Order: sequence, then C-alpha cells, then structure tokens
Amino acid sequence: MGVVSSAFAAQNIVLQILQLIALVGAAFAVFHAVRQRSDAFTAVDKLTKPIWLGILVVALLVILAFGINFIGIIGIVAVCVYLVDVRPKVDGIQRGPRW
Repeated sequence: MGVVSSAFAAQNIVLQILQLIALVGAAFAVFHAVRQRSDAFTAVDKLTKPIWLGILVVALLVILAFGINFIGIIGIVAVCVYLVDVRPKVDGIQRGPRW
C-alpha cells in the first residue's frame, strides 16, 4: 500500500504544479490583455479586446475552480491560443516595424 499511496502523492504534486503554472499563465494573459489598446486587436484581425478579456477571465476562473481536468484543459487551450497567436501580433502592431 505504501508504493501506491506514494505514487498518488507524486501524481498529486505534479498536477498541483501544472495547475499553478496554468494559473500564472492565465493571470499573465489577462494582465497583458488589459494593458493593450483596443484597436490593436482589430488591427491584426483578431477578436475584439472585450471578447478576449471575457475568454481569458472565464479561462482563469475555470482553471481556478476545476483544476486540470477536461474543462480546465479547455481553459488552458484558450490561454495558450492567446499567448501564442494573439499576443505576439498585438505586441508587434504596437511596437511598429523592427529594423
């Protein structure tokens, strides 16, 4: 019984660390979206700022409430889409061309 309980304890620790990473990423995404200009989102042909803020806040709350399960993974995917696709383009449009 000791090996099984230690395996579950290790799995629980890993899931808690992953949930913490997901929460930090979601909080960063919300913070980033709040600080950006509204017209930058539409300038790069993405959803509007209020829609992205709604998606990210709901994702943050889902990750906080449900953790790493099927519903939580949907929130994590939404945050990853913002961080990988939307954030670089919004930052790029606001910085201007790099020489």
